[in-house]
Order: sequence, then C-alpha cells, then structure tokens
Amino acid sequence: MNVSEYVWQRLSEWGLRRVYGYPGDGVGGLDVALEKAKDRMQYVQVRHEEMAAFMASAHAKFTGQVGLCYATSGPGAIHLLNGLYDAKMDHVPVVALVGQQARTGLGASYQQEVDLQNLFKDVSEYVALASVPAQVRHLIDRAVRIAHNKRAVSCVILPNDLQELEYEDPPLAHGATHTGVGYAGPAKLPDEALLRAAADVLNSGKKVAMLVGAGALEATDEVIAVAQRLQAGVAKALLGKAALPDDLPFVTGTIGLLGTKPSWDLMKNCDTLLMVGSAFP
Repeated sequence: MNVSEYVWQRLSEWGLRRVYGYPGDGVGGLDVALEKAKDRMQYVQVRHEEMAAFMASAHAKFTGQVGLCYATSGPGAIHLLNGLYDAKMDHVPVVALVGQQARTGLGASYQQEVDLQNLFKDVSEYVALASVPAQVRHLIDRAVRIAHNKRAVSCVILPNDLQELEYEDPPLAHGATHTGVGYAGPAKLPDEALLRAAADVLNSGKKVAMLVGAGALEATDEVIAVAQRLQAGVAKALLGKAALPDDLPFVTGTIGLLGTKPSWDLMKNCDTLLMVGSAFP
C-alpha cells in the first residue's frame, strides 16, 4: 500500500465518505489511489478548486460531518482559499489535502512551488507538511480530530513524490507519534448556581425572546420546550435556520441583513434575550 492509498483508507476509517476535488500533477498519486478507493470514498470532481472548498464547507454545514476537499500544488492550492475561509468564518470542520512539489525540489522555486504552510496558516487551525511516510498517519488523524474539536479548517500538505512511496507505520521508537481513530467531544455540565441565576433572569422577564444558531441544530425539541415554557418568540441566525421549523407560531424567521421584519421587532422590543448556540452578531 502506498501513501496515497493509505490516506484514503485512513480518512474512510474516520467516517469520511465523500471528497470534493480536482486532479492535477501535484496530486497524481492521490488521483490514482482515489479511483481504487471508490468503494469507500465518493469522489465529486468539480470544475474549479474553489468550488471544491465551498462544497466541502457546505457538506459540513448540512450534514454535521467533516467536509473533505483536495487540490494540486500552487494555483490549485491557492484556489481553495476562498471556500476554506467560508468554513473558517462559519465555524465548520473541513480537512483540505494539498499537493506540493517533490521534496527534493522544495526551496528551489521549482514550477508552481508556493510556501503552502504560510499560505494556509491563517485560514487553518492546523497545517502540516508530510516529509516521510511514517508521519502520514498522525498528520491525518490530527487534522481530522482538530477539525472536529475546533470546528475549524485543517490542512495536510503532501509532496507529490511522497504520495507514491510505500506507506510505513510509525516506528516504536523515541521521536515517533502514534495515534488512533475516534473523537468524542467533551461533556460539560454547567455550574448549577449559574443555571439558577440564568433562570431567575428569564423568569423575571416580561418580554422574553430567544435567538438560536447553528449550535442548536441538534436540540430542536429542547429549544421548542424552553420557548413554550417562557412563552418566548424565537428568531434564528442564518446558520441556525434549520434548528426550528418556520411554521411554528412563535418563530419569526431569521435576523440580520437577510432577516425578517418580525425578527427585527422581536429583538428590538424584548427586555430579556436567551441566546442558544449562536455568537451573532
């Protein structure tokens, strides 16, 4: 098994089943291996790398899973940035695999060589360049885990010559890192005193409103129960639009530049506001 074949296998072990991308010389090894992995990794070939990143971001937003995209070195990598910034600004997890020139040519201003680590430094929570096959496992594991945990973008850079080398497990030796598949988010219980203080504020309100965002997408029943208990109107941030149906009598729609007049009135006239899963504005 070569490095490229292992990359797709490892990502599928993490539960990633779809990748958006565009072929190129810098990812030739990944291209060939992806064809072999089509039974476990669906390939959506775009017509421009920018769309690969946007589609990975949308995938994360609408499925709740990690989005995955890949592109070749140089201009292909640069084209990913716009879509990756969409993921960063909307706090959704995306992993980007990026090709690079052969390791022996790095630093020589070889064709399409770009300093990818600096290029992706701002948009990514984690960015790393693979230099040997035994390093690839923990780079993939860490990229997916950080994307999950931070709801952020992570990037793994794979030189094109490395992609076709035989994969090696990291050695059982000092200086090697061993990682595994799997991530469970931390379970947090709020302080009871703070909960009671919040309840007192809400109970004392005369015109209570709620604002829900993407963090409430998995808590629809709970949000409805609280809204009914408080007799509160509920407005939604754009990324939380799917948290509640619009046909509920107490839901006023979205807020912001693309929001509704009832949501504006709700926010303007309430004396108490409960925000759930939103950092708006």
